[in-house]
Amino acid sequence: MLPPGTTPTEFLAHRTRRHFLSRCSLGLGGIALAALTGGRVTAAPALPGPQAPRPGHFPAKAKNIIYLFMAGGPSQLELFDYKPRLIDLNGQPVPDSLVEGKRFAFMDSSHGTKLLGTRRKFARHGQSGAWVSELFPHTAGIVDDITITKSCQATLFNHAPAKLFMNTGSGQFGRPSMGSWISYGLGSECQDLPGFVVLQSGPRGPRGGAVNWGSGFLPTTHQGVPFRGTGEPILNLTTPKGVSAERQRDTIDAIRELNLRRAVDTGDPEILTRVAAYEMASRMQTSGPELIDLSKESPATLKLYGIEDGRPSFARNCLLARRLVERGVRFVQLYHTNWDSHGGPGENLQGDFEKVCREVDQGQAALVRDLKARGLLEDTLVVWGGEFGRTPMGENRDTTGRNHHIDAFTMWFAGGGVKPGRIIGETDELGFSAVQDPFHVHDIHATILHMLGLDHLKLTFRFQGRDFRLTDVHGNVMTKLFT
Repeated sequence: MLPPGTTPTEFLAHRTRRHFLSRCSLGLGGIALAALTGGRVTAAPALPGPQAPRPGHFPAKAKNIIYLFMAGGPSQLELFDYKPRLIDLNGQPVPDSLVEGKRFAFMDSSHGTKLLGTRRKFARHGQSGAWVSELFPHTAGIVDDITITKSCQATLFNHAPAKLFMNTGSGQFGRPSMGSWISYGLGSECQDLPGFVVLQSGPRGPRGGAVNWGSGFLPTTHQGVPFRGTGEPILNLTTPKGVSAERQRDTIDAIRELNLRRAVDTGDPEILTRVAAYEMASRMQTSGPELIDLSKESPATLKLYGIEDGRPSFARNCLLARRLVERGVRFVQLYHTNWDSHGGPGENLQGDFEKVCREVDQGQAALVRDLKARGLLEDTLVVWGGEFGRTPMGENRDTTGRNHHIDAFTMWFAGGGVKPGRIIGETDELGFSAVQDPFHVHDIHATILHMLGLDHLKLTFRFQGRDFRLTDVHGNVMTKLFT
């Protein structure tokens, strides 16, 4: 109940920090509270808000992350993992020892089980001597700025659960995504944009959709917010015609007061998240259009990324990602489809795969170069990869493609403390199994959190009587990535 003559705003603003935090668990930041009160409460205590920046567990190597997610499982054998022996054995039966006891999404006699060597030409590049195929000429030019990890491993081999696993550490619905965990742990340095932004390109969205960037049981303020590259950045953000700024402000203020009254009565922190969301949306009516306006970018920058028009594209999203981290957004995730190369219509290893490679190659290389030139790569961790890789065996559909593969696939990392120009891990002569420095998804998550200054064992949230974490009960930091 409110004390007589006290408004909800005044009541919340003047509560002690200890009482407020014990009642609401997340609190309402001094910055957020000032915004929520329209500046009328000037004596509010400095309370940490849900999106306010927070220190990690130890000094961080990176403060932002850009995750380039190649949805569908890019074939490492056509891109980074050069296997001359596999080429020599093309068309030969797969050794029983490789597949005994293994499970695949579609691999059986009807789909074919013969070895498939790549038709793509490979060459060594840079001082690192990294093998990169002809399909990634621009990426080949940045091999000394990235570290290629060939020994990544996953657990789930179907797209939707595998994407969920790569993003949340679990194949079960309802778990927070990595971006949400990072937002929860570190907050954001940007007050006018969400701390976690999602950009999409390609023919469709990733299988599983919004659960891949959901906040699960964490407060919803930490969920990813999808942005569009053109037009209205966020749907329904524009003020309706006939509604003045003053009327909108009055409406937000009235809703705020009602929500705060309810927050006083219930102590539910999710109500404060709702209040903060209204205010963030109001600020984004200005910051969103400014973000996607590339008119002030130089012609040289647009040429670097390969942006020639205003149409949405992966390259445009890469440039937007740089602009987002410049503004303090903590976690930016780019999804690009379709990397599913079974050999069916629209997903063959010939023209279809070449097309999807062209769509990302220049943009991802430009992003690394641009971040480096602007001094942003030192503080920004760039991650590239999909939910799994592809088998060394062919899969026969309309054409011969490759099946899903979880035992060995390639990712690359750049910036944010990553020691560049190296190759970590190795696979066997056929590219089937990781034989050196296996790097499981849980290890990837633990390592990314570590580089952001977060201990994956300590970043927990109590839900339904249990302390949850991104890495569950697993995960080891891959120190070779930065030492």
